[in-house]
Amino acid sequence: MIVKPKQEIRVNTFTGGMVGPSIPMIGLLANGGVVIADTAPGCWGPMITPSFQGGHEVTVPVAVEGAEPGDSIAVRIRKIRVTSAATASGTMTFVDGRYTGDPFVARHCPGCGTENPNSRVEGIGPEAIRCAECGAEVSPFRLSNGYTIVFDEQSQMALTVGAEVAERMAGDARKLMALPESCSQNPALALCPSDIPGVITRMRPFLGNIGSTPAIDMPDSHNAGDFGQFLVNAPHKFGITAEQLELRTDGHMDIDSVREGAILICPVKVQGGGIYLGDAHAMQGDGELAGHTTDVSAEVTLKLSVIKGLTIDGPILLPPIDDLPHLARPLSASEQQFARGLADRFGQSVIEDAAPIQFVGSGANLNDATENGIARAAKLLGMSNEEIMNRVTISGAVEIGRLPGVVTVTMLVPKAKLQELGLLDLVNEQYGI
Repeated sequence: MIVKPKQEIRVNTFTGGMVGPSIPMIGLLANGGVVIADTAPGCWGPMITPSFQGGHEVTVPVAVEGAEPGDSIAVRIRKIRVTSAATASGTMTFVDGRYTGDPFVARHCPGCGTENPNSRVEGIGPEAIRCAECGAEVSPFRLSNGYTIVFDEQSQMALTVGAEVAERMAGDARKLMALPESCSQNPALALCPSDIPGVITRMRPFLGNIGSTPAIDMPDSHNAGDFGQFLVNAPHKFGITAEQLELRTDGHMDIDSVREGAILICPVKVQGGGIYLGDAHAMQGDGELAGHTTDVSAEVTLKLSVIKGLTIDGPILLPPIDDLPHLARPLSASEQQFARGLADRFGQSVIEDAAPIQFVGSGANLNDATENGIARAAKLLGMSNEEIMNRVTISGAVEIGRLPGVVTVTMLVPKAKLQELGLLDLVNEQYGI
């Protein structure tokens, strides 16, 4: 049967914590078509839902017309609208006896021993998550320092609240978090943490997990070079080899500039590409130092376009211009004039016409992630690692996306090279150059 591509697809169903070739895609989306997704919170909700096989709850993947392994897909993030009125988060500790090797994926009930058991919420507070089989308290995580936070309707400001407010809100957790109807996670607000009341912060929503389907099945939260390390030779059914980890697509980035107005370029490693998303956050500082941030429900609008023949190992990001490192921002007309004068003064005949590009690197730690980003840039651009290092040092930066091991490697690249790769039109579109 011939499937006619659609110009728009609405996505509001989820995978249960896994991504990979075995997860059926929906679609087909026309090349250049639009996806509108109702996303569910990541992290704490899935973390306290032991039936999940990953630490997030991402949307089912969308197949894109014409996307084949060896291509790339440009994802234009048109809109991120936070729909949650509140959420809860914080730093974590593990509860021994409730998981095997990895509490994000291989959970079991300490009472009846059921693996990845169904659960229910009884009351509120840290002990509210109960096994549906035997009633034992079953969450493999505890908040070591946590907060409940509320958002204004214009998505401008947010405020953490005290115990009385948090406990009152916990009784209506699912509604206040605006969990999508088909979302299966236990609501994080039910934990009602309140260790740091009265903190004011700004909202700047972004997507923590968005990308293409990896060439191997894996937990959605582990599709990255740092979290994926926990799968290598792991003592559970999700264990993989170090070689298999190279089949990842680094969808789980937690880079705060993957926000409205950004263009994310994803590798295609399976037929159709399989773009999925989730783990929207209301805000986050670089590094996600606490390990988790403000997970929210959101309505997200994307435009997806195939770039034929652009073979990349991991994501390339064209962030909003305000998010570019100072040295990598496009040169103004006056700066170019100064450079021309400097060249004339010293007799330099050649001046590069360059534009910014940002490579995502991931690894077990920040050093490994930086080396990964440099290697990805060198391979695509046909430059040595040493040339990349010099260019990044004087015309870009390395910035932390997430601890322990996601970074962006940014630099100015000759436009002739971007034209050769088929990227110049996108870069010009993004930065008006």
